[in-house]
Amino acid sequence: MSRLPNWFRLISIAFVVLVAHVAKAAETPNVVMILSDDQAWTDYGFMGHPTIKTPHLDKLATESATFVNGYVPTSLCRPSLATLISGLYPHQHKISGNDPPTKQTDRGEMLRHIRRIPKLPALLGDAGYVSFQSGKWWEGNFKEGGFTAGMTHGDPAKRGRHGDEGLKIGRDGLDPVWAFLDEAKGMPFFLWYAPIMPHQPHTPPERLLAKYQSPDRPMELAKYYAMCEWFDETCGALLDGLERRGLSDNTLVVYVTDNGWIQKTAESDVPADWQNPFAPKSKRSPYDGGLRTPIMLRLPDKIEPAKYETLVSSVDLAPTILHACGLTPPVEMPGLNLLDVIAAEGKSDRDAVFGAIFEHDVPDIDDPAAGLLFRWCRHENIKLIEPTATGSRPELYDLVTDPHEEHNLAADQPEKVAALQKRLDAWWTPGTETSR
Repeated sequence: MSRLPNWFRLISIAFVVLVAHVAKAAETPNVVMILSDDQAWTDYGFMGHPTIKTPHLDKLATESATFVNGYVPTSLCRPSLATLISGLYPHQHKISGNDPPTKQTDRGEMLRHIRRIPKLPALLGDAGYVSFQSGKWWEGNFKEGGFTAGMTHGDPAKRGRHGDEGLKIGRDGLDPVWAFLDEAKGMPFFLWYAPIMPHQPHTPPERLLAKYQSPDRPMELAKYYAMCEWFDETCGALLDGLERRGLSDNTLVVYVTDNGWIQKTAESDVPADWQNPFAPKSKRSPYDGGLRTPIMLRLPDKIEPAKYETLVSSVDLAPTILHACGLTPPVEMPGLNLLDVIAAEGKSDRDAVFGAIFEHDVPDIDDPAAGLLFRWCRHENIKLIEPTATGSRPELYDLVTDPHEEHNLAADQPEKVAALQKRLDAWWTPGTETSR
């Protein structure tokens, strides 16, 4: 039999390489991370809120593995976002508060920790991904997080300390996201969509505010409710944009909230001298109103839609995303691969989740323990809150019978308190990079 001509052999080889490349691309999902900002775990239609309408996120929940008992380890945005980008707890990544010790401290000094820790966009970039930062981002220029492109340039003088131009996303449309997706041109991508919504300022469109205004509802609450729906609309626009571009089937969509929020109103049952615009048991607190969040993962034909009661944490998301993209997470990441939990129909060896609350302004940039206010642990349905202030007493709650943490059981169950304190001590080892 005569030998094949060289040109035919070269074309055949090229065809095989192309088929292999296409097959590999089909196995490499894109990743879109949607981050709500200052929204309570109760404030969605699919989580049972009687008033707030979130039809697009409700639909996403039906298409996802939805973990209704998700948590972030801390209820403040900057350290919570650093956990999402690194897969580490705040006492590991050492980004424990929003602002430096004094106004005279150069914020650039706070960037040394983002530079030394693993970063999800950079790890994906090593595997050929392009990435885009939009929305909330505290760590200077988007490049500090390993993103290949982004909106935040890192100049606080131009538009605040936590996102500058990135904060326009969502409220001012999604054009920068569309431009990134269109320029990716078949490259696998990671998109960070973190609009400052429903976060203050609560300035919803009048058409939405009108839906929630009523004589018996404080205007502050109506505005917050409308902001939740406005955020939902932007999520719907984003998901529709993926669909129009033929990207939905091969894109892992991840949803989580950075921290919770309970709107303070003139009628709220809060201390008269309470200065913050949010109620005490929400943002910056060790209570579920600040810590709990639904966590969703959607990847058609790869992740079976289901609702799980399993305890999960935002520390699980970075290692889960890396596994989904065929990569091995760094050994210092303590989180679970939620794909394994889903494959096991929600079963997990984990029976507890952990976290800590720190000062808003960090006393010591390099020592999170210096600003520690509380540690907390949820074991099955029981939650322990352990304050650090001298003379303060631990708090223990049964979250099934008391989901809003109003009845402290610590005095009646000292053995349970002691057992969970031991669990906290085993998890928390200040100053190490390997505590779990």
